[in-house]
Amino acid sequence: MSEKTSAFIAIVGKPNVGKSTILNKIIGQKVAIVSDKPQTTRTKISGIVTKGEMQLVFIDTPGLHKPKNKLGEYMVKAVGDGMEDVDCCLLVVEADKKITPAEKDLIEKFKLRKLNAVLAINKIDLLEDKQELFEIIKKYTELFNFSAVVPVSAKFDEGTDELFSELLKFAVPSVHYFDDNSFTDQPERVIAAEMIREKLLCLLDKEIPHGIAVDIERFSERQNSDILDIDAVIYCEKASHKGIIIGKGGAMLKKTGSYARHDLENFFEIKVNLKLWVKVKDNWRTQNTVIHSFGLD
Repeated sequence: MSEKTSAFIAIVGKPNVGKSTILNKIIGQKVAIVSDKPQTTRTKISGIVTKGEMQLVFIDTPGLHKPKNKLGEYMVKAVGDGMEDVDCCLLVVEADKKITPAEKDLIEKFKLRKLNAVLAINKIDLLEDKQELFEIIKKYTELFNFSAVVPVSAKFDEGTDELFSELLKFAVPSVHYFDDNSFTDQPERVIAAEMIREKLLCLLDKEIPHGIAVDIERFSERQNSDILDIDAVIYCEKASHKGIIIGKGGAMLKKTGSYARHDLENFFEIKVNLKLWVKVKDNWRTQNTVIHSFGLD
Protein backbone atom coordinates (compact mmCIF):
# COMPACT_ATOMS: atom_id res chain seq x y z
CA MET A 1 0.00 0.00 0.00
CA SER A 2 1.41 3.39 -1.03
CA GLU A 3 2.04 6.08 1.54
CA LYS A 4 -0.34 9.02 1.97
CA THR A 5 1.07 12.43 1.05
CA SER A 6 -0.18 16.00 1.27
CA ALA A 7 0.87 19.60 0.67
CA PHE A 8 -0.50 23.02 1.57
CA ILE A 9 -0.25 25.59 -1.24
CA ALA A 10 -0.98 29.31 -0.70
CA ILE A 11 -2.22 31.14 -3.81
CA VAL A 12 -1.07 34.76 -3.66
CA GLY A 13 -0.91 37.78 -5.93
CA LYS A 14 -2.30 41.26 -6.45
CA PRO A 15 -6.05 41.74 -6.94
CA ASN A 16 -7.80 40.54 -10.08
CA VAL A 17 -5.03 38.37 -11.57
CA GLY A 18 -7.13 35.20 -11.68
CA LYS A 19 -6.18 33.42 -8.43
CA SER A 20 -9.71 32.15 -7.76
CA THR A 21 -10.22 31.11 -11.38
CA ILE A 22 -7.04 29.03 -11.25
CA LEU A 23 -8.18 27.46 -7.96
CA ASN A 24 -11.58 26.52 -9.44
CA LYS A 25 -9.95 25.01 -12.54
CA ILE A 26 -7.54 22.90 -10.48
CA ILE A 27 -10.24 21.73 -8.08
CA GLY A 28 -12.66 21.01 -10.93
CA GLN A 29 -15.42 22.62 -8.88
CA LYS A 30 -16.38 26.23 -8.17
CA VAL A 31 -15.26 26.85 -4.59
CA ALA A 32 -14.28 30.53 -4.92
CA ILE A 33 -16.34 33.27 -6.53
CA VAL A 34 -14.88 35.22 -9.43
CA SER A 35 -15.58 38.61 -11.00
CA ASP A 36 -13.72 41.24 -12.98
CA LYS A 37 -13.62 43.52 -9.93
CA PRO A 38 -10.61 43.72 -7.57
CA GLN A 39 -10.86 42.33 -4.02
CA THR A 40 -13.55 39.79 -4.90
CA THR A 41 -11.98 37.30 -2.45
CA ARG A 42 -12.21 38.64 1.12
CA THR A 43 -11.01 35.76 3.29
CA LYS A 44 -8.84 32.66 3.08
CA ILE A 45 -10.64 29.92 1.17
CA SER A 46 -9.32 26.38 0.99
CA GLY A 47 -9.84 24.18 -2.02
CA ILE A 48 -8.97 20.49 -1.74
CA VAL A 49 -7.90 17.96 -4.36
CA THR A 50 -7.47 14.31 -3.39
CA LYS A 51 -6.20 11.79 -5.94
CA GLY A 52 -5.57 8.37 -4.48
CA GLU A 53 -3.07 8.72 -1.65
CA MET A 54 -2.20 12.34 -2.51
CA GLN A 55 -4.03 15.42 -1.18
CA LEU A 56 -3.29 19.05 -2.04
CA VAL A 57 -4.87 21.82 0.00
CA PHE A 58 -4.97 25.20 -1.77
CA ILE A 59 -5.41 28.39 0.26
CA ASP A 60 -6.86 31.14 -1.92
CA THR A 61 -6.03 34.53 -0.37
CA PRO A 62 -7.34 38.06 -1.04
CA GLY A 63 -5.36 40.19 -3.47
CA LEU A 64 -2.56 42.12 -1.76
CA HIS A 65 -3.46 45.83 -1.79
CA LYS A 66 -3.18 49.00 0.32
CA PRO A 67 -6.06 48.83 2.81
CA LYS A 68 -8.46 51.78 3.00
CA ASN A 69 -10.62 50.53 5.88
CA LYS A 70 -10.80 47.88 8.62
CA LEU A 71 -12.05 45.22 6.19
CA GLY A 72 -9.07 45.94 3.94
CA GLU A 73 -6.73 45.51 6.91
CA TYR A 74 -8.24 42.11 7.69
CA MET A 75 -7.89 41.11 4.03
CA VAL A 76 -4.20 42.01 3.96
CA LYS A 77 -3.71 40.09 7.23
CA ALA A 78 -5.39 37.09 5.58
CA VAL A 79 -2.68 37.11 2.90
CA GLY A 80 0.08 36.88 5.51
CA ASP A 81 -1.81 34.27 7.52
CA GLY A 82 -2.36 32.21 4.38
CA MET A 83 1.40 31.99 3.85
CA GLU A 84 2.05 30.55 7.31
CA ASP A 85 3.21 26.92 7.49
CA VAL A 86 2.67 26.14 3.81
CA ASP A 87 4.79 23.84 1.66
CA CYS A 88 4.75 26.21 -1.29
CA CYS A 89 3.37 29.56 -2.46
CA LEU A 90 1.84 29.92 -5.91
CA LEU A 91 2.39 33.48 -7.12
CA VAL A 92 -0.10 34.39 -9.83
CA VAL A 93 0.75 37.34 -12.09
CA GLU A 94 -0.65 38.74 -15.34
CA ALA A 95 1.22 38.14 -18.58
CA ASP A 96 0.70 41.62 -20.00
CA LYS A 97 1.59 43.68 -16.93
CA LYS A 98 4.80 45.00 -15.36
CA ILE A 99 5.97 43.77 -11.97
CA THR A 100 4.04 45.76 -9.35
CA PRO A 101 5.08 46.85 -5.83
CA ALA A 102 2.60 44.30 -4.40
CA GLU A 103 4.31 41.49 -6.32
CA LYS A 104 7.75 42.67 -5.22
CA ASP A 105 6.46 42.76 -1.64
CA LEU A 106 5.24 39.16 -1.90
CA ILE A 107 8.58 38.03 -3.35
CA GLU A 108 10.37 39.69 -0.41
CA LYS A 109 8.09 37.71 1.93
CA PHE A 110 9.14 34.51 0.13
CA LYS A 111 12.77 35.37 0.77
CA LEU A 112 12.24 36.41 4.38
CA ARG A 113 10.28 33.26 5.24
CA LYS A 114 12.49 31.02 3.05
CA LEU A 115 9.43 29.75 1.17
CA ASN A 116 9.28 27.59 -1.91
CA ALA A 117 7.38 29.33 -4.70
CA VAL A 118 6.00 28.53 -8.14
CA LEU A 119 5.21 31.32 -10.59
CA ALA A 120 2.04 31.11 -12.69
CA ILE A 121 1.94 33.67 -15.49
CA ASN A 122 -1.79 33.94 -16.18
CA LYS A 123 -3.77 35.44 -19.09
CA ILE A 124 -1.22 34.42 -21.74
CA ASP A 125 -4.16 34.53 -24.18
CA LEU A 126 -3.88 38.34 -24.02
CA LEU A 127 -0.32 38.33 -25.40
CA GLU A 128 -0.18 39.22 -29.09
CA ASP A 129 3.48 38.25 -29.31
CA LYS A 130 4.31 35.11 -27.30
CA GLN A 131 7.99 36.13 -27.42
CA GLU A 132 7.10 38.64 -24.70
CA LEU A 133 6.76 35.70 -22.32
CA PHE A 134 10.52 35.16 -22.28
CA GLU A 135 11.09 38.75 -21.17
CA ILE A 136 8.45 38.45 -18.41
CA ILE A 137 9.97 35.19 -17.16
CA LYS A 138 13.45 36.76 -17.18
CA LYS A 139 12.31 39.73 -15.04
CA TYR A 140 10.67 37.55 -12.39
CA THR A 141 13.42 34.93 -12.22
CA GLU A 142 15.97 37.70 -11.68
CA LEU A 143 14.06 38.61 -8.50
CA PHE A 144 13.55 35.09 -7.12
CA ASN A 145 14.60 31.51 -7.71
CA PHE A 146 11.18 30.01 -8.46
CA SER A 147 10.89 26.23 -8.29
CA ALA A 148 8.98 26.37 -11.58
CA VAL A 149 7.48 28.91 -13.96
CA VAL A 150 4.26 27.92 -15.74
CA PRO A 151 2.47 30.09 -18.33
CA VAL A 152 -1.31 29.56 -18.09
CA SER A 153 -4.63 30.83 -19.34
CA ALA A 154 -7.09 29.97 -16.57
CA LYS A 155 -9.93 31.36 -18.67
CA PHE A 156 -9.31 28.79 -21.41
CA ASP A 157 -7.94 26.09 -19.07
CA GLU A 158 -4.51 26.11 -20.72
CA GLY A 159 -1.48 25.11 -18.66
CA THR A 160 -3.42 24.24 -15.49
CA ASP A 161 -2.58 20.53 -15.77
CA GLU A 162 1.12 21.38 -16.06
CA LEU A 163 0.79 23.74 -13.10
CA PHE A 164 -0.87 21.03 -11.01
CA SER A 165 1.94 18.60 -11.89
CA GLU A 166 4.54 21.09 -10.65
CA LEU A 167 2.67 21.64 -7.37
CA LEU A 168 2.37 17.89 -6.80
CA LYS A 169 6.13 17.82 -6.31
CA PHE A 170 5.70 19.52 -2.92
CA ALA A 171 3.57 16.71 -1.45
CA VAL A 172 5.31 15.02 1.48
CA PRO A 173 4.43 11.92 3.55
CA SER A 174 1.55 13.01 5.75
CA VAL A 175 -1.97 12.23 6.90
CA HIS A 176 -4.82 13.75 4.92
CA TYR A 177 -6.16 16.73 6.84
CA PHE A 178 -9.53 16.73 5.06
CA ASP A 179 -11.97 14.00 4.11
CA ASP A 180 -10.99 12.53 0.73
CA ASN A 181 -14.39 13.53 -0.72
CA SER A 182 -14.12 17.18 0.39
CA PHE A 183 -13.26 19.95 -2.07
CA THR A 184 -13.52 23.00 0.22
CA ASP A 185 -13.42 23.96 3.90
CA GLN A 186 -16.21 26.49 3.46
CA PRO A 187 -19.54 25.86 5.25
CA GLU A 188 -22.57 25.57 2.94
CA ARG A 189 -24.01 28.85 4.27
CA VAL A 190 -20.81 30.71 3.36
CA ILE A 191 -20.78 29.19 -0.14
CA ALA A 192 -24.40 30.29 -0.64
CA ALA A 193 -23.67 33.83 0.59
CA GLU A 194 -20.64 34.13 -1.68
CA MET A 195 -22.58 32.94 -4.73
CA ILE A 196 -25.15 35.67 -4.14
CA ARG A 197 -22.40 38.29 -3.64
CA GLU A 198 -20.74 37.17 -6.87
CA LYS A 199 -23.88 38.01 -8.85
CA LEU A 200 -24.01 41.46 -7.27
CA LEU A 201 -20.36 42.01 -8.15
CA CYS A 202 -21.10 41.12 -11.77
CA LEU A 203 -24.32 43.12 -12.08
CA LEU A 204 -23.46 46.33 -10.21
CA ASP A 205 -21.06 49.09 -11.23
CA LYS A 206 -18.30 51.03 -9.54
CA GLU A 207 -17.89 51.08 -5.76
CA ILE A 208 -21.26 49.70 -4.66
CA PRO A 209 -20.27 46.00 -4.76
CA HIS A 210 -17.32 46.57 -2.42
CA GLY A 211 -19.69 47.84 0.26
CA ILE A 212 -21.90 44.74 0.12
CA ALA A 213 -22.05 41.81 2.50
CA VAL A 214 -24.47 38.87 2.38
CA ASP A 215 -25.77 37.14 5.49
CA ILE A 216 -27.69 33.86 5.29
CA GLU A 217 -30.53 33.91 7.84
CA ARG A 218 -32.12 30.60 6.88
CA PHE A 219 -30.61 27.56 5.18
CA SER A 220 -32.76 24.47 5.55
CA GLU A 221 -33.94 21.56 3.44
CA ARG A 222 -37.66 20.84 3.66
CA GLN A 223 -38.65 17.52 5.14
CA ASN A 224 -39.99 15.02 2.60
CA SER A 225 -39.27 17.50 -0.19
CA ASP A 226 -36.32 18.14 -2.51
CA ILE A 227 -36.35 21.90 -1.88
CA LEU A 228 -33.68 23.98 -0.12
CA ASP A 229 -34.98 27.20 1.47
CA ILE A 230 -32.43 30.03 1.61
CA ASP A 231 -33.23 33.44 3.12
CA ALA A 232 -30.46 36.01 2.62
CA VAL A 233 -30.01 39.63 3.64
CA ILE A 234 -27.86 41.85 1.43
CA TYR A 235 -26.24 44.60 3.50
CA CYS A 236 -25.01 47.82 1.90
CA GLU A 237 -23.44 50.98 3.33
CA LYS A 238 -25.77 53.71 2.06
CA ALA A 239 -29.51 54.20 1.58
CA SER A 240 -28.85 55.34 -2.01
CA HIS A 241 -27.11 52.02 -2.69
CA LYS A 242 -30.13 50.10 -1.41
CA GLY A 243 -32.30 51.58 -4.17
CA ILE A 244 -29.74 50.63 -6.83
CA ILE A 245 -29.45 47.05 -5.53
CA ILE A 246 -33.25 46.64 -5.55
CA GLY A 247 -33.64 48.40 -8.92
CA LYS A 248 -36.69 49.88 -10.56
CA GLY A 249 -39.70 47.79 -9.61
CA GLY A 250 -37.32 45.32 -7.92
CA ALA A 251 -35.79 44.37 -11.30
CA MET A 252 -32.14 44.25 -10.15
CA LEU A 253 -32.93 42.17 -7.06
CA LYS A 254 -35.01 39.75 -9.15
CA LYS A 255 -32.17 39.38 -11.66
CA THR A 256 -29.67 38.78 -8.83
CA GLY A 257 -31.94 36.15 -7.33
CA SER A 258 -32.49 34.42 -10.66
CA TYR A 259 -28.77 34.20 -11.49
CA ALA A 260 -27.82 33.14 -7.96
CA ARG A 261 -30.56 30.50 -7.81
CA HIS A 262 -29.22 28.91 -10.99
CA ASP A 263 -25.71 28.54 -9.51
CA LEU A 264 -27.01 27.41 -6.13
CA GLU A 265 -29.13 24.67 -7.69
CA ASN A 266 -26.19 23.46 -9.77
CA PHE A 267 -23.89 23.43 -6.75
CA PHE A 268 -26.20 21.86 -4.18
CA GLU A 269 -27.97 19.66 -6.77
CA ILE A 270 -31.39 20.50 -5.37
CA LYS A 271 -34.22 22.92 -6.18
CA VAL A 272 -33.67 26.20 -4.30
CA ASN A 273 -36.29 28.60 -2.96
CA LEU A 274 -34.27 31.82 -2.59
CA LYS A 275 -35.57 34.95 -0.86
CA LEU A 276 -33.53 38.16 -0.75
CA TRP A 277 -33.82 41.32 1.36
CA VAL A 278 -31.71 44.49 1.32
CA LYS A 279 -30.76 46.42 4.47
CA VAL A 280 -28.49 49.39 5.16
CA LYS A 281 -25.66 49.17 7.71
CA ASP A 282 -23.79 52.47 7.55
CA ASN A 283 -20.06 52.21 6.88
CA TRP A 284 -19.91 48.61 8.12
CA ARG A 285 -16.46 48.05 6.59
CA THR A 286 -14.96 50.36 9.25
CA GLN A 287 -16.58 48.57 12.23
CA ASN A 288 -14.79 45.64 13.85
CA THR A 289 -17.91 44.19 15.46
CA VAL A 290 -19.86 44.13 12.21
CA ILE A 291 -16.94 42.69 10.24
CA HIS A 292 -16.70 39.98 12.91
CA SER A 293 -20.44 39.24 12.72
CA PHE A 294 -20.05 38.62 8.97
CA GLY A 295 -17.11 36.28 9.62
CA LEU A 296 -14.71 38.46 7.63
CA ASP A 297 -12.02 38.85 10.30
